[in-house]
Amino acid sequence: MVKVETETAESAQGDGSSATGDDTATARAATASSDTPGTATTTAAPASSDTPSGHGGAGAGGARGRPRLVSLLEMDTSAKRVLVVDGPGLYLGKHSERLRVTQHKEVLQEAPLLDLEHVLIVGRGVSVSSDVLMLCAEHGIALDVLSDREEPQASLIPSTLGATVRTRRQQLAAFGDARGAALARGFAQGKLVNQARLLRYLAKNRRESMPRAYQGAGSAALLIEGLARQVGALGGANADEVRQDILTLEGRAGEIYWHAARNLLLAPVEWEHRETRGAQDPVNSALNYGYKILYTHVQRAVVLAGLDPHGGYLHVDRPGKPSLVLDMVEEFRQMVVDRCIFALFNQGVRMEIEDGWLTQASRRAIVDRLRERLEGSEPYEGKRHAMRIIVQNQARRLASHLRGERPEYRPYVGRW
Repeated sequence: MVKVETETAESAQGDGSSATGDDTATARAATASSDTPGTATTTAAPASSDTPSGHGGAGAGGARGRPRLVSLLEMDTSAKRVLVVDGPGLYLGKHSERLRVTQHKEVLQEAPLLDLEHVLIVGRGVSVSSDVLMLCAEHGIALDVLSDREEPQASLIPSTLGATVRTRRQQLAAFGDARGAALARGFAQGKLVNQARLLRYLAKNRRESMPRAYQGAGSAALLIEGLARQVGALGGANADEVRQDILTLEGRAGEIYWHAARNLLLAPVEWEHRETRGAQDPVNSALNYGYKILYTHVQRAVVLAGLDPHGGYLHVDRPGKPSLVLDMVEEFRQMVVDRCIFALFNQGVRMEIEDGWLTQASRRAIVDRLRERLEGSEPYEGKRHAMRIIVQNQARRLASHLRGERPEYRPYVGRW
């Protein structure tokens, strides 16, 4: 059984239209990092402007002829949990109890294992020692590989995490019974309720300045909540029997959501509709890049919970497709990625495209804002937790539900 709470929650501080509190500081830092080359602690002088971004060159914020290396948490000197190695010719090795990044024997950065939680390798030409692989596996440090286009390619999964037979047996069995249908409905309901809540969040300070957009967002939120209730009322004995009806309702909600969100965007950018693969405009490109970052966090949470990333319920099975990861991403898209991207645009942070890809400075601005969001605390089960902890806990609660230890799975629904 899956439950989704749809009542209005308490208002949060600030919104995407006016930077307040932490949002202001983050916006300033992101703007500085995208406009001022070399501001990162591991970034050298600016590269030539004709180096294509996303294809292994230095891009904005990197040295001429030298690849860029930057920690995802470079703005937070107290907890550098994520290390990004981006650029050809870099070597990631082990030195004592640290990971060390070098180029031509020159040490560029060291990351203590004690603080590290995630290693992200981007693009071709990065070398990694077997010692690093074994250390990451031993210490439970996630290691993901992305292509030049930032598409997930591979992940390091410690062999001990696969020894979760009971959980995985129940996960696969649930696909063919009522649990699978309930989970498919739940993932979709969580997504739709969060869409409605984010629209209200974005519109709450626009009553006077943008009355038509304000009213449109309120109407859109009501329509989406109605579609969420329809999803919850769908009958079906298993995931297969409810999937198509869910996708139909989800598609209708998506059209309403993106239309209303576009009207709330303050930045003067061209954005006609939502586009995934092949997007060339700044808004869709930024959203797509943010989802890829979220994807790696959710995948790690799924694996650590002992679940099979490929055994989903809402997304159809396909060889190599991590359907369960895609299922769980749905309930976090709006409150993690969409909220951050809309805030960046509304606060005047420029997202620039070169040769069809976001520049490195633009990608870094997105990474910084998402890092702030994932580290920021949110109400959850009566307490406040960092969003990254909420993601992990949701995966664990799903595993517990499948093992019969919890009677229901409740998708995450954010406050607005």
